[in-house]
Amino acid sequence: MPDVPDDEVDLLIDAWSRRLPTADLTPLDVMSRLRRVSIRLSKLRAGAFATAGLAAWEFDVLAALRRTDPPHELSPAQLIDQTMIGSAAMTNRLGNLSERGLIDREPNPRDGRSVIIRLTAAGAERADAAMLELVDRERLALGVLSADEVATLARLLRPLMDGR
Repeated sequence: MPDVPDDEVDLLIDAWSRRLPTADLTPLDVMSRLRRVSIRLSKLRAGAFATAGLAAWEFDVLAALRRTDPPHELSPAQLIDQTMIGSAAMTNRLGNLSERGLIDREPNPRDGRSVIIRLTAAGAERADAAMLELVDRERLALGVLSADEVATLARLLRPLMDGR
């Protein structure tokens, strides 16, 4: 393997190893890099969504609706499950998206006490544009890796997603 120059994580591990010489800092090699990649990804995503006039939270809601089969509708509870946010935050988000004409809130025909959230054509257009921009930017970011390395990385990250 070619000699790779130290990066910021190598430097922080070196500094901590001088302060805590008996500590096993091996997890930092991966987790600190994942944290930095996560921050970079958040910025990349925000930029991609902004090109479609969306904030990340708006994209999350619109994307959940867009992924469903036509007529692209879900209950607020289903949206909460899919986006992993609280009920109060979802109520606020749905109000904002409705005001912008990106979703419609309609009475639930199966339960008159609740509503169904339906993606509008404008919402679908924005979600699609944001997704296309996102995959282009992510493809570019992953361009430093070969196709085999990307596949290996995806396989290696999968077990870390379950939160153990």
